[in-house]
Amino acid sequence: MKEANPIPQGKYVPANRFGQLIVTAGMTPRNNGVLIKAGKVRLTDDLADYRDAVRQAAKNALTAARNKLEEGESIAKLLSITVFINAEEGFASQAKMADFASEYFCEELGESGIGARAAVGVASLPGDAPCEIQIIAAVE
Repeated sequence: MKEANPIPQGKYVPANRFGQLIVTAGMTPRNNGVLIKAGKVRLTDDLADYRDAVRQAAKNALTAARNKLEEGESIAKLLSITVFINAEEGFASQAKMADFASEYFCEELGESGIGARAAVGVASLPGDAPCEIQIIAAVE
């Protein structure tokens, strides 16, 4: 049985599929449509405080991708992972925060969960989310 898709916060779909590729929308750390953590990441924050939020955003992206699979199909490989971090100026640990997402994807998909990755610091994200994750996946 498929897990429910993350609830869109606007006029878009959680994921699109074309052939053997699935592209997700950017997913924030929402559970049942509610952010589990909000606010800008501060220079003085302990990154571990954001682990659950990053993992929730990663889970939402993977759930949206998996919901595009047909019976008997699976995710063959994450091709691309983009992690946006809503951080104050001067923050430089985007890659370390993105590691929380990579760890989650590896737990779920093994070596297939390791994809090319970008970790990007931004001035703000929708709903004041601390992170947003978008993936591109190949289907087998």
